Amino acid sequence: MNQPLQAPSDRPRYLYVQTFGCQMNEYDSRRVEGILAAEGYRLTDDISLADVIFLNTCSVRDKAEQKVHSFLGRLRRLKKRNPDLKIIVAGCVAQQIGKGLLSRFEHLDVVLGTRGISSVAQVLDRVSKTGERLSFLPLEEPSAEPGSKEDLPFNAGQVAASVTVMQGCNNFCTYCIVPYVRGRERSRPSGEIVKEINGLVACGVREVLLLGQNVNSYGRGLEESVSFIDLLKRIHEETDIQRIRFTTSHPKDLTDGLIECFATLPRLCGCLHLPFQSGSDRILKRMNRVYTSAEYIGKIEKLRLCCPEIGLTSDVMVGFPGETEEDFQDTLRLMDRVQFDNLFSFRYSDRPYARSVEFPDKVSEDIKARRLAELQAMQAEITLRKNRDEIGKVREILVEGPSKTSNGQLTGRTQQNKIVNFESTGDLTGSFARVRVIDAFSHSLRGELVADLP
Repeated sequence: MNQPLQAPSDRPRYLYVQTFGCQMNEYDSRRVEGILAAEGYRLTDDISLADVIFLNTCSVRDKAEQKVHSFLGRLRRLKKRNPDLKIIVAGCVAQQIGKGLLSRFEHLDVVLGTRGISSVAQVLDRVSKTGERLSFLPLEEPSAEPGSKEDLPFNAGQVAASVTVMQGCNNFCTYCIVPYVRGRERSRPSGEIVKEINGLVACGVREVLLLGQNVNSYGRGLEESVSFIDLLKRIHEETDIQRIRFTTSHPKDLTDGLIECFATLPRLCGCLHLPFQSGSDRILKRMNRVYTSAEYIGKIEKLRLCCPEIGLTSDVMVGFPGETEEDFQDTLRLMDRVQFDNLFSFRYSDRPYARSVEFPDKVSEDIKARRLAELQAMQAEITLRKNRDEIGKVREILVEGPSKTSNGQLTGRTQQNKIVNFESTGDLTGSFARVRVIDAFSHSLRGELVADLP
């Protein structure tokens, strides 16, 4: 019979973090790591050593939510071996289900909502002292006080880092759970964002990714009069960050002024993630996306006129209720017209609270699977062809460190967000380098070093 783990009193306290879903969750997980590091916790990749297990969850799609439930189930054995282990579930699944998670998983200690991240240390201290099991789902997340522990840089040592500029969404697409679990749009003051980026630069970060559920609607609800364009210009003028990216954008909020930024702001990377979801106007209307396929294509054409080599990625869904074969062919036609560099594609699934749950004419799982396979096969050909078009070109990359897949090689990304692996005799991590692309694969490029850049 397994005995509870008995750790010496002077043993370090370890934190294990598992993140599911989007880059916003990755950002929040880094916040938690920073907050708990200030409380004396060390990050570990060995879950068996953990004193605290923090699961940051996503419920945008049913598959992501099921992964969380499965992972939680596997933790029951660890909790039995070590009753002092504290297990925290945070993020969208926590916000969606709340106390119900405590009922379903008796070994779970804390359910922490999407606006409770900054309170993780206080909540953990409370449950550790009292032994209670707690669901904490605040309506608002308090701002960190100047000099607070959350002001500590938690991306130290990274070459690229994410910065949340806004959260929530007001669009209420009929398939989407985000407004219900992340709330309405809330933007951070621009000065706070600039301060965070300057702190990251001081730690060696060279590139930032600005995050938001609908990032180009930034500024709504703030006391200051500021748009997302204003924010980009302020970051450009008031920080020394070398590269700026942002995600995710809604096509309806991609203005001509924002498109022009790709030509006028030299440190804004030439890449954009712009979800289109469907190529069928009928389905787009049913999704409440408030644009047509022609309007979407028109924005793409303006982007390419302004920034001819811009890298474009997107999200697309198959099998939305009522989607016919002709609707699906409209999606394939849009993909063929635009020629995305990469595409994130999904099968529709009912999500709690979303209006589409009540829609008739649900598409069978077999048809959804067949359509997704056809769509992904088409995109795979486009991606490989576009990657092969890179062969012979010299690209500037930001070197992120050793390649995870190629022994002895370094890896970095082009402005267009393409991964390049290359050989080098020295460690160029954190530097810019010029590489000539000599080979292309489905998910990456191979290059040879031309010259280092300062």
